[in-house]
Amino acid sequence: MSDFLWWRDGVIYQIYPRSFADSNGDGIGDLPGITGKLDYLADLGVDAIWLSPINPSPDKDFGYDVADYKGIDAKYGTMADFEELVKQAHERKIRVILDLVMNHTSDQHPWFIESRSSKDNPKRDWYLWRSSPKGKNAPPNNWQSIFGGKAWDYDEQTDEWYYHMFVKEQPDLNWRNPDVRTEMISVFRFWAERGVDGFRLDVFNEFFKDDQFRDNPRKFGIRPFDQQVHIYDADRPEMMGVVEEIRATLDAYPERYAVGETFLADPKTSAKYCGDGKLHAAFNFAFIHFPWKPDKFLKFILEWEATLGETWPNYV
Repeated sequence: MSDFLWWRDGVIYQIYPRSFADSNGDGIGDLPGITGKLDYLADLGVDAIWLSPINPSPDKDFGYDVADYKGIDAKYGTMADFEELVKQAHERKIRVILDLVMNHTSDQHPWFIESRSSKDNPKRDWYLWRSSPKGKNAPPNNWQSIFGGKAWDYDEQTDEWYYHMFVKEQPDLNWRNPDVRTEMISVFRFWAERGVDGFRLDVFNEFFKDDQFRDNPRKFGIRPFDQQVHIYDADRPEMMGVVEEIRATLDAYPERYAVGETFLADPKTSAKYCGDGKLHAAFNFAFIHFPWKPDKFLKFILEWEATLGETWPNYV
């Protein structure tokens, strides 16, 4: 074993801020509450805390609908509270990981409010807008929302549809737009400069969609979402360039870490996103669906580690 790496060898403790510790008695957990529990976490032997989203959000999806990537939701505290949390955590040798939700924003994000205001708005192309041959009567293609129903919502004002893989209040960003990409890379720098040690990237392999918006092939499944092979709305090849840019950005700061939630991906696909020059790790969800049989687990573990090579494995 080489020298200790906090993200590889340490204990990472996930915190859902809203319910963890309430410092002011308003019934909502907050950042000062977490700060007040750091000694307790240190006594547990925790090496890092992973905070679920703390950005301003209308909370249509438990904070995963972000309205400001560089702000703190007022119900959790202030930026000063966050900086104090990081300072106190570091004094106890506890690292801080943030959840970053970059596939989509809230529909209340200023970018989307501008985007939907008119077809000519400079931020129109920051999101995925499409017209349909059938107008308002049918969406542009057959893509489905993971939460049920079509993944497209019709906008009366501009007579176009916008895409959302999740709820309609979470429009997907257009990562093919270079301005979106530049702005998102700046988010990593913003938080790294405030002492954040690592990032969990929510559904990061969904950032790019097929540029021709082709229909997904059909297959057997219980729900409409499961009745498609998701080859055009996930894991597009353009993602690799972004993965490399994220890693290069983080490597400019000492001992930073990034792990990707590879939503819908099989282990082989997850593995391609991590390693030298890419993410440090990627989630592997295969165990969730496994039968509880030791031989099955062993076979899969050996295959997964062989696929990863020198990259550190991750299991969910």
